Amino acid sequence: MLRLFCTCVFSVTALAAVAAQEPDDEKAMQGTWTPVKAELAGKPTPDAELKTIVLKITGGKYEVSVAGQLDRGTCMLDTAAKPKGMTLTGTDGPNLGRTFRCIYEINGDTLRVCYDLSGKKAPTEFATAAGTPLYLVTYMSKKE
Repeated sequence: MLRLFCTCVFSVTALAAVAAQEPDDEKAMQGTWTPVKAELAGKPTPDAELKTIVLKITGGKYEVSVAGQLDRGTCMLDTAAKPKGMTLTGTDGPNLGRTFRCIYEINGDTLRVCYDLSGKKAPTEFATAAGTPLYLVTYMSKKE
C-alpha cells in the first residue's frame, strides 16, 4: 500500500513539474497582436488589408479592429486539445452572438490561429483551401 501511495505521489509531482515548464498560454496571449500573414480559403490576404487589423487579448476577452470597425467578445482556450483550441464568442459588434472555433499555436512573439468562419467546428490543421470557410493568420506581438 505504501508503495502505491509513493508511486502516486511521485507521478503527481512529475506531472506538476512538466506542467510548470510549459508556458501559460493564456498569459502569453495577453496583449496586442498585428497580422503579418493571412489567407482566406486558400487566397492570401493583401498586405494593405493586414495593416488595418489589430487584435487585443486581455483577461479572457478579445477586441479586434478592422479598418476602425470594432468587434469584441470572449476568448476561451482549450490547451488540452491537439492542436490547441480556442473558442471566440462575439458580444459586441458585427459578430454579436456568433461563435467561432479555432486552433492556435503560440511561440514567443508569434501567434498562429486558424479560424473556422462557419462556426461549425474547429479546423484540424493550420491550412486553408479554396471553398472552405477557413482563415489562417500569423500574428506578431506588438510591443507597446
